[in-house]
Amino acid sequence: MDITIKAAKRVEQGSSASRRLRRAGQVPAIIFGADQDAISVTLDHNEMYHWLHKEAFHASILNVDIDGKAEKVVLRDAQWHPYKQLVLHMDFMRVKTGVAITMKVPLHFTNEDAAPGLKVQHGIASHILNEVEISTLPRNLPEFIEVDLTGMNLGDSITLAGLKLPEGVEVVDHGHPDQVVVTILSPQVKDAGTSDEGEEGGEEAAEE
Repeated sequence: MDITIKAAKRVEQGSSASRRLRRAGQVPAIIFGADQDAISVTLDHNEMYHWLHKEAFHASILNVDIDGKAEKVVLRDAQWHPYKQLVLHMDFMRVKTGVAITMKVPLHFTNEDAAPGLKVQHGIASHILNEVEISTLPRNLPEFIEVDLTGMNLGDSITLAGLKLPEGVEVVDHGHPDQVVVTILSPQVKDAGTSDEGEEGGEEAAEE
């Protein structure tokens, strides 16, 4: 997805200046990396609030227009108010052509209808991970990784090593390639947990 956001250079610094910006509907942010000096900028709060609720915004190369000058970046962090729907600060990292970046991208689980363990054996798909860390060149950055459940039976699992990745993309497994991404559980596993809780509740009631 081609995403362009507008920014303006920020002159005033400090917490007081940041509070004034937020009251004016702006979000303070910083752009860093690529062997260049960091730049403090401001962004429109409503626009950022909208984009932060879009999955693609978190795993795409973003075009930032800073007073007419273009920068290519990725989102590194967004700080939210603890209880208000308010974006407090954002961090963006520049990307360079030909230099790999490390990003977390979401997982999309597909073809559950083609998994006998779910469709026929009435199992439960347990999603252990919902995102995965990858390393890739900026031009190859995917918005998501597809996890195809076709043919999976009860007890089957897909690990990090078993993910089918787009060309030029590698998983950063931190030494754990056998980390399970998704597994098909027997419905009895869930039922057993429910039954145990029910029995405990009954015993407690009897004791009272």
